[in-house]
Amino acid sequence: MRRSDREITDMKLIESFISSEKIMRIGFIDNGEVYIVPVNYGYSADNGKYTFYFHGAVAGRKYELALCSPPVGFEIDGRYELIGADKACGHSAKYMSVIGTGKLSLIEGTDEKKAALEYVMKQAAGRTGLEYDDEVLSRTAVFKLEVKTMSCKAK
Repeated sequence: MRRSDREITDMKLIESFISSEKIMRIGFIDNGEVYIVPVNYGYSADNGKYTFYFHGAVAGRKYELALCSPPVGFEIDGRYELIGADKACGHSAKYMSVIGTGKLSLIEGTDEKKAALEYVMKQAAGRTGLEYDDEVLSRTAVFKLEVKTMSCKAK
């Protein structure tokens, strides 16, 4: 990280930020092109090891790319506030962001899908323990992103 003075290493602060946001962006490389997709997410954290979960259709570019269990990049940003100035180049901003890399895979079993979707529901809706329709689950892709590297930055 170029600006080490902005690096956040306090895991409680990072956890608080990740738990308060709703959207992450996943970056794929697809035949030499970058493909970025925003997703809502849920996550688990075990001793500083993060795993993110999200869902989508059992079709389309994101799904096809995930079938290869590719390495991906991800990004979460928030807490943005413009700091105005009298001159254009004097403007700045407050923000916080998490950027990282990981390996993406698809979750196949119904019970495993339900467990992963509980993390997504907790993050997105603040609720868990809802019923899942097995027919709907059969046509829902549930993705698992195991984090390899992650850093947090704030101003």
